[in-house]
Amino acid sequence: MLDSVDVSRPLAPGAPAAPHSASGEAVATHDLDAVAPPPRPARRWTPKRVVATPAAYDHAHGRRIMALVEARGIEVERLRGNRLTGLRGENDRETYARAKATMAIVVSPPSRRKLQPIAPSADWRFDLAEGCPAHCQYCYLAGSLSGPPVTRVYADLDDILAGLGDYAGRGTITSRREARRDEGTTFEASCYTDPLALEHLTGSWRRAVEHFGAWDAPVQLRWTTKFDDVDGFLGLPHHGRTRVRLSVNCLPITTRVEGGTSRMEDRLTALRRLAQDGYPVGVTIAPIIAVPDWRTHYGELLDGIAAAVRDVPGLDLTAELITHRFTPGSKEVLLGWYPRTKLEMDEASRSRKHGKFGAVKYVYPADTMAELRSWFHGEIAGRLPSCRVLYWT
Repeated sequence: MLDSVDVSRPLAPGAPAAPHSASGEAVATHDLDAVAPPPRPARRWTPKRVVATPAAYDHAHGRRIMALVEARGIEVERLRGNRLTGLRGENDRETYARAKATMAIVVSPPSRRKLQPIAPSADWRFDLAEGCPAHCQYCYLAGSLSGPPVTRVYADLDDILAGLGDYAGRGTITSRREARRDEGTTFEASCYTDPLALEHLTGSWRRAVEHFGAWDAPVQLRWTTKFDDVDGFLGLPHHGRTRVRLSVNCLPITTRVEGGTSRMEDRLTALRRLAQDGYPVGVTIAPIIAVPDWRTHYGELLDGIAAAVRDVPGLDLTAELITHRFTPGSKEVLLGWYPRTKLEMDEASRSRKHGKFGAVKYVYPADTMAELRSWFHGEIAGRLPSCRVLYWT
């Protein structure tokens, strides 16, 4: 089990906004909603320390973030320079705890403003933040980001959004592939963070949704989350140009190795509410782990998804299927963060593969991978016939 996680629960939000279609028209609710319990108070992260670099004060959105943070009674500490300091403890666990409790308001590095393809998800990746306050014991950021896992939020949002237009129509994942051309040029905004974990402190993704909604072009904003705090996104003029995916998994995974995240039933409630509001939605089933009796557990998950989207008018639902893998570097970091983890990371039971740049990763053996893939494709077709599987990896 994970160590305890300090996560605040605010008072219950107000009544949810009336559902709308992508065109902005109100849509009818269904009997399923009439008997469903109201949404639970959203799980929200409260950082213990918030710092801001001098450069962040030069951007209007940086100052907006500071105002949101201070309105919650959290002091913003102005750093003397643009480098983050004071994050390391006496050991890995102390460094991890200190960094995970810190949010830094910074300006994005120039390298992040040059967009990179993000196959197989989307044409391009852009970042509004880096780092995540959740405590998932398989966290892929452990092998992707260097240094203490502090959460950085970007103050230069306006410049980031303004630069996206140069990439429209230039991608190779959805822009030019017949099977996904209907999505237009796609922009992934959750590679290095979880948007809903931070939105109440930044407002960044709400502004991104509005930006894409006003962008009269074949484009799509994409992001995925393990949280359920969707109230602020209901009723926005998104015009169907944002696809929100809920990261979901079977209960043996979500209850044991996804600390600090929303409960699975709350994520599925959020999925339904967004779909009713006319958003294209999706489920990212990740990481798929071959736990004992995995067919039963993942079958229950698929049935839960089916119940969540039942009778939603105009439903546009996709699935992305990602199996568990790890690298030698990520395993070392994760064991430093979670020394008592029960997550299986046994190289002897895995197949060794090399990425396009020569990096080593450990994946399931070919026979296990084939069995998982066949089962998921067959069961999704049977239990979620309207769901389109975008990829398997």
